Amino acid sequence: MIVLGIDPGTASTGYGVVKGDGLGLVSLVECGVIHTRARDPLPARLQEIFDGVTELIVRHRPDALSVEDIFYAKNVRTTVVLGHARGVVLLAGQQAGVEIYELPPAEIKKAVVGTGAATKEQVQFMLTRLLRLKSVPTPSDAADGVAAALAFLMSARVPTMPGARARGRA
Repeated sequence: MIVLGIDPGTASTGYGVVKGDGLGLVSLVECGVIHTRARDPLPARLQEIFDGVTELIVRHRPDALSVEDIFYAKNVRTTVVLGHARGVVLLAGQQAGVEIYELPPAEIKKAVVGTGAATKEQVQFMLTRLLRLKSVPTPSDAADGVAAALAFLMSARVPTMPGARARGRA
């Protein structure tokens, strides 16, 4: 099974493509960041994110799209803008017919580290261990995308992951 994990953001959208054999063996296929230019208007930035995610879906043909669910920032504007980025990611997956799963940040941390209160450093450490990597995926947004994909794979053997919301194909 191939899973595309996404950590949405308007400045940088992190992604990770992880492959699992169904028996617990997982490997990192690719990870990175879709960058947008801060000077560009929001609609242009959202188009960049949509196009980037669509290109990843075409290239890797994932079985599932695991998207980090929205968290509520102290700044309401940040939460709203993040919602826009998540929206175009969800749209790209829906248009491609990929099964979409939204995982809350705490569920991703719990699946990867064992506790929903894990630090970013703990998540990154476990990524290197579980995927047998020599170094942490960089930048941190890419590592977060990898964690979203890995969390889905680690819970895929369970019929329904607590906290995960699936959106069916159209």
